[in-house]
Amino acid sequence: MFVEKLYSLGAPAARTRNIYRIMKIISGAQTGADRAALDVAIMLGLRYGGWVPKGGWAEDFPNPPGVLGKYPDMIETETSIPAERTRLNVRDSDATLVLVTNSDTDTSPGTDLTRETAEELGRPFLIVQVDQPDAANLVRDWLVGLSDSNVLNIAGPRESESPGLYLLSRTLLEKVLSQPI
Repeated sequence: MFVEKLYSLGAPAARTRNIYRIMKIISGAQTGADRAALDVAIMLGLRYGGWVPKGGWAEDFPNPPGVLGKYPDMIETETSIPAERTRLNVRDSDATLVLVTNSDTDTSPGTDLTRETAEELGRPFLIVQVDQPDAANLVRDWLVGLSDSNVLNIAGPRESESPGLYLLSRTLLEKVLSQPI
């Protein structure tokens, strides 16, 4: 299987041997797991995108253009309601990976909506505690088991709801998505 690496700024597309067929990472660009996913995708040269609330709102970018200034490949929803972004990102993906920490005893409303939407749409999803020792193996095994999953939605609580989630998610995603065969 291959991961198609598409580079920004007009650089030619390249293919790298990898254990997944992930060709695009999408998320809602909120702080925490969402943002880690986008940053890892950019670092690895993967396409990225997804829906963000109108105005590009995120908790650390409350004013327009919001996260659109940093992540121009994102798409604004028609409204500023975050739930719209969540539903659209699950809808537009082949599978959803939800990243949480062990201390997230209760998931956030957005994380719950992500899971519920994936169930309603019949999309595969996995919820993983990023701070458990076997998290990378769990994610790898799940990704390998997905067939025809080219667009992966990555979601989780925002950083203010789960402090430290960004760094833990970024570390996990770098480890998993940069693994060659």
